[in-house]
Amino acid sequence: MIVLFTDFGIDDPYVGQMKAALLRAGRRDMPIVDLLHRVPDFAARAGAHLLAALQSTFDRGSVFLAVVDPGVGSDRQAVVVEADGKYYVGPDNGLLSVVAARARERRYWRIVWQPEWLSTSFHGRDLFAPVAARIAAGDWPAGWLAASDGLQQTLPVDDLAEIIYVDHYGNAMTGMRAANLPQQARLRLGRRHVPRARVFAEAAAGEAFWYGNSIGLAEIAVNRGSAASLLLLAPGSPVEVVG
Repeated sequence: MIVLFTDFGIDDPYVGQMKAALLRAGRRDMPIVDLLHRVPDFAARAGAHLLAALQSTFDRGSVFLAVVDPGVGSDRQAVVVEADGKYYVGPDNGLLSVVAARARERRYWRIVWQPEWLSTSFHGRDLFAPVAARIAAGDWPAGWLAASDGLQQTLPVDDLAEIIYVDHYGNAMTGMRAANLPQQARLRLGRRHVPRARVFAEAAAGEAFWYGNSIGLAEIAVNRGSAASLLLLAPGSPVEVVG
């Protein structure tokens, strides 16, 4: 299985072009999952924490094609990471560093292969996709990779006390793992303090709260409303734990 994780959006041609490249390089019956194409634009740090949380529901052997790559065309490295039996193909800009650091077992490779034609602006299609397709097909591209000791660009592995994603309901995910927060903690968002609720139904309609979401992150929500609108939240908004 190939799992796509990008900031490409769904209204532009980039996801379709990348899928076509995957199918050209791999098997036509290869399952491709669109996990997320609305990672905050250019935000490798937010993407790193989202990826670390979202990957937990996928089986060993899954291949993540992860592309949030504002440095495309620069001298940043292209890499493959194996973390606890799952593979991650993408840029060495911190995006893969949190999932790698939190893994019990990890291996690293640099992508040294280059296709016959490589655009300067779309390595997701031209470079990362063929490598991911070969790995997913069980055709390990040995000559395309060089073993490495680690990543050049790493981010702090600690939880990230800010909003990293807002869904279409207006629910705002933080980069903090709910299990690391005291149950009685309140989260400060600007001048507002938000209490914890176990489920939406524990809060009154229109009331803001935080809860541990389905991928283990602390998420700010409003019962039958938009936390982003009510609390003026967006990716990058700071969150403080109080109480």
